Order: sequence, then structure tokens, then C-alpha cells
Amino acid sequence: MKKKALAIFMAGVLTFGLAACGSSSSTGSTAESAAPAESTAAGSDAAESTAAESSAADAAAEDVDYGSGNITIWVAEEVTAFTQTQAEQFLQDNPAYSGYTVTVEAVGEGDAASNMITDVEGGADIYGFAQDQLARLVSAGAVMEVIGDYADFVSTSNDSGAVSAATMGDSIYAFPVTSDNGYFLYYDSSVVTDPTSLEAIVADCEEAGKGFYMEINSGWYQTAFFFATGCELTYEADSTGNFTSSNVTYASEEGLTALKALINLASSSAFYNGSSVSNATNAAAIVDGTWDSGAAKELFGDNYACAKLPSFEVDGQEYQMSGFGGFKLLGVKPQTDTNKAIVCMELAKYLSSAEVQLARYQEVGWGPSNLEAQADEAVQADEALTALAEQLAYTIPQGQYPNEYWDLATSLGDDIIAGTYDNSSDEELMSVLENFQTTCESYATGAGATE
Repeated sequence: MKKKALAIFMAGVLTFGLAACGSSSSTGSTAESAAPAESTAAGSDAAESTAAESSAADAAAEDVDYGSGNITIWVAEEVTAFTQTQAEQFLQDNPAYSGYTVTVEAVGEGDAASNMITDVEGGADIYGFAQDQLARLVSAGAVMEVIGDYADFVSTSNDSGAVSAATMGDSIYAFPVTSDNGYFLYYDSSVVTDPTSLEAIVADCEEAGKGFYMEINSGWYQTAFFFATGCELTYEADSTGNFTSSNVTYASEEGLTALKALINLASSSAFYNGSSVSNATNAAAIVDGTWDSGAAKELFGDNYACAKLPSFEVDGQEYQMSGFGGFKLLGVKPQTDTNKAIVCMELAKYLSSAEVQLARYQEVGWGPSNLEAQADEAVQADEALTALAEQLAYTIPQGQYPNEYWDLATSLGDDIIAGTYDNSSDEELMSVLENFQTTCESYATGAGATE
């Protein structure tokens, strides 16, 4: 790190670390805790903050003694050994941090977030988590805001979806590691002549007597239509996972358009409800994710092809299919030791760098969020990741949703598949959407959050 950037970061973390680590639970955001003028835990007023910045700048101008200690990292089991190797390489390449040892433990992204919120002080110093847990982690004071050159690194090095996933309000709170959890189109190129149009794909499948597969009774895949037309469906949750508010706009002209498109798709003789290549028979196209790329290659053989999701048409207007996107992030726990905070930030930055993301892709197949890594020849040659990267530009990062939402979405999809709404008027369809929206809104009354 350049000395000037180090000075700025040290000045910020002197107050930030102390303010954020006062307890294992907090209802305020870490961004608020970081404000020097409001940090009572740091015991500083404006004059003392200025002195701290000056002291930090002086320290950065010289060789810094970063002290010693242990840094604990939590990551998914499949990348535990990989992360340990990379962390040891980081320490070897940076003798200034030689006083530290790194212990990598296998804790999955979902469990890591829950454990951190339960006991911030006892949690890992650096941990991987899914983007839908960010709000809870920030609310609990379990993740340090990424500031200065680190924030610039995140915002300029990663794709826009990953940056959005790591951002809450105007602040960045994590280092993106992957952009590989979402869905796109696998298809048989000998059957599908135009993968950009849903109507054209379905027509080709009908003519060939083949199937088009999409799991429209899933709340995850269903949003591809509703988000495409401009509908919103989001929840806010507190640090304990209780939903406090919602923003649902399905009962609208946009929602009506999406519902009509779903009904139209389900009415095709080529439509099959499903999202698993392994369970698909006689398929020519399927909406699925990277985890099924091997099965899709086997199914389609030499005709294997991938593309972002197509657009669909309703009443003469086209809509690009959207949906949820998923990202893995690395968070750094607020630290009371300024030097350790810097080492943790540097290590998290390294573990999310182009070099390490590419190595991780080569070892376990995780799709990079880093733009340089995405441009690598091997990644570019991965048809599934390329299609997903194109699709993620049209998606929103998945947040937290109540268990009941997924059940409700399944019920709506089941009715569509059963033909319940095939002959319904616009007024009748709007009534369906109004009931759906009212029910969704009713979940924001203290029910527990899910991933």
C-alpha cells in the first residue's frame, strides 16, 4: 500500500475500530460508528481526531511495526485448503506482516454470517458470506466498512453486480470473491435458432417436438419475469433476522404484464416446469445455473450452447428477462487493534484479487467477480460463466426473504401451470396480484429471515 493511502486508512480505522467493537451487537450501522465526530467509544472530539490523523500520517511515513497475532478466516469447506495456501503465500510475500499467523476454518457462508451476528467478538477476523446476509451483518456491527483505496479497489476491479452486492447505502462493506450464482439459458443449437427471443425459442421447441424447461413455480426463477417488467420485491431485516419492512409492487401494470407472460409460456406444448438438466428429458432449452454445466454438455453434446436469458414480448413491447443474482463476499470484522485491521484488510484484498480469484477458479471452478480475472482466456472459454456474466448485468443481488414468500411463489406458479388463470380477465389477474402483494407485505411483521 502507498504510504499516503496507509496514512488515510490508519486515521480512519483508529476511531472506526474502537467504535465498532464496543459490543457484539449494535442497531446502528458501522458507517455511523466510523464517524470521528460522533465516536464516543473512541473518546475523541474534533481536536483529538485531528491529532489522531496526524499521528497516523507520521506513523505511515516510517516503517510500521504491525505487531503480531493470529488472524482467523472462515470460508466454505471446498476452499479451506486453497485459502490456507494463499494466506501463507501472502505472509511470505509481505515480511512486514510476519508477526501474524493465519488459521483457516471451514465454516459455510450461511453459518458464518449467523455465527458472526450471534457473537461478533468471538467470530472470525475475515469471513466469507453470501450477499443476502450483508444487511444483517452491517446492522449487527459485524463487518467493517471498506474505505479509501480499498473501496476504490472493490469498485474498479469488480463487475457492477458484485460491487452492488457489497454495497449498502453509499458504503462498501465487503470484498467480492465470485459472480457465479444465477441462472441463464442452456440450449441445443441444432434446434434453437434465436436464443435472444423467448417466443422464438418456444416456437423452435414446439416445431421440433422438444421441451423448454423453466421452474416457474420457484420464487427464485419466477422473478425473471416480474423484475424484467420493473416490479420490485424486497425486504428489510434487522440484525436478528426479523423483517421490518417490505417493498412489493406486483399489484401493478408491470406485474400484470409479467403474469401474462408466465401464463403464455406455461400454455405452450413445449413448456416443462423444471430447472435441473439431469432431470430433463427431450429438452432443447433449459434455464439453469453453472452447477449443471457438465450435465448440459453431456445432454446437448456438440450442439451445447449457452446464452443470457432471452427477452419476451407482451402487447408489442419487449422485456429482457431479469431475476436474482448471487455473489460470494469477504468481510472483515471490526478490529480494536489498528495494525491488525490493516493486515486483515490487506489480506482480504489479496484473497479477492484477480490473481487469487483466477487461481480459485482453476482449482474449484468458482466464477470470478474481478474484471481482470473474467477476461482471462480460460474463463472466457467457459461458455456457462460467460453467459452468466452477461445475465448478471440484468439481475439484482438476492437479499433476505421470508420462508413464506417461497411457499407463496410456489403456489402462484402451480396455479399458472395448472391453467387456473388461462381465461382470466385483466381485472381477475390484478386481483390475484393484489392478494399476492398483500400477503407478501404481511410477512414483514417480525418473522425470521432466511437466506
